[in-house]
Amino acid sequence: MLKQSLNFKLSQKLSPQQIQLMKMIQLPTQAFEERLKQEIEENPALDTGKEETDDFEENLENEFDDDGTEKIATEDINIDDYLSDDEIPNYKTQANNYSSDDEEKQVPYAAGKTFHQSLREQLNTFSLNEEDNAIAEFLVGSIDDSGYLRRDLADLVDDLAFTQNVFTTVDKIENVLVKVVQALDPIGVGARDLKECLIIQLKSKSSTDVRVLAISVLETAFDKFVKKHYSKLLEKFDINEEELKNTITEISKLNPKPGSSYAGNNKIAEQIVPDFSIRILDGELDLTLNSRNAPELHVSREYNNMLKGYQEATEKSKSQKDAVIFIKQKLDAAKWFIDAIKQRQQTLMVTMNAIMHHQYDYFLTGDERKLKPMILKDIADKIQMDVSTVSRVANSKYVSTPYGTKLIKEFFSESMKNDQGEEVSTREIKKILETVISKENKRKPYTDDKLSLLLKEEGYPIARRTVAKYREQLDIPVARLRKEF
Repeated sequence: MLKQSLNFKLSQKLSPQQIQLMKMIQLPTQAFEERLKQEIEENPALDTGKEETDDFEENLENEFDDDGTEKIATEDINIDDYLSDDEIPNYKTQANNYSSDDEEKQVPYAAGKTFHQSLREQLNTFSLNEEDNAIAEFLVGSIDDSGYLRRDLADLVDDLAFTQNVFTTVDKIENVLVKVVQALDPIGVGARDLKECLIIQLKSKSSTDVRVLAISVLETAFDKFVKKHYSKLLEKFDINEEELKNTITEISKLNPKPGSSYAGNNKIAEQIVPDFSIRILDGELDLTLNSRNAPELHVSREYNNMLKGYQEATEKSKSQKDAVIFIKQKLDAAKWFIDAIKQRQQTLMVTMNAIMHHQYDYFLTGDERKLKPMILKDIADKIQMDVSTVSRVANSKYVSTPYGTKLIKEFFSESMKNDQGEEVSTREIKKILETVISKENKRKPYTDDKLSLLLKEEGYPIARRTVAKYREQLDIPVARLRKEF
């Protein structure tokens, strides 16, 4: 049986404006500038730079429509809410480390050839028939950015038939690959795996005893070489340690990723713009926010004149009244956006200030061993904000310090207790682990069990599996792969 009833329910929901503010807080400086440009393009009521303001303080009145029965809410528009009488808005004065008069230095990027364009142009130096040329171009197009041909040749046979209408065989493709594609520059391009890549580079060099031995090692004992089973290599090739050391040195000079080293690849490097700056002034820390995060915005002067024209008109047409409603909507959006920038700036400063004071000793000295345990909730409790807000601030923001530009989230770490019962940061333990490994004898590197014992002697009782986890997080290989002659 169907039945209707009324229920009262109390719930909380974020408004669209609050959602947009959270997204703005998460944006780093460069992304925020793009968001700002987008808003200025979409809202003609927003303008940048200094505004020449007039004494225009009256509210718009005269509410009526064509038949005089419906009112237009023009009295809600208070221009003082959108315009500032000061040359510089108050939120602009909170950060002064960037000026619109400053010379903006940007790194120019060369517009050269791409890696694949260079390979295709090199094909023109070969005298190839139509079929071989089609195969060579297809192979070049199948090479990845590292310079490797990762696909199986049998699959390429099918692809050539379906996409290029070229019917060929695996042997034909391999012949073009070896004689043409693998002869292109940089040497090693077109290899199907690391072993082949290194061998191609060695064979392209003038022959020496060391290189002949290196080729033999790669061709017949590649797995032993990769796993650093040096004793087995000494026995297999009947050589002494000095000869093996020279062979390893020769192979280490080769490029395992020939494509990525190509100068014409022209991958635009990401330019990091710090959101904050911390300096040491008279022994104290000084925090500033990059003022590019707080641009000067105001209502367009053109809109100001439009409102004046409406207010001074003795007779108001329907089109004028429609225009005023449109203007009010744009003014409201402009005012919200300016307020959102102020809230964003305040949130960033409050959060970073709490982080700076929590890690005060580190920012004064630069010693990572002085980093204290810190989680998002620690900062959220200090500034009385939600953990998600702190996460948005820390996740993609950078701070310029006397010790380099750092990603803020790197200052967060879990804690553990040392042998004296004191809570220490896991970052401190990783730093000590890194130091211990750097000082080890590379002929007999420490195992994870040995590292665990050494850390316990330093006052950090952690298990072997925890050592392994921290070592992997530091991108340090196992003892066997750290072994050197």
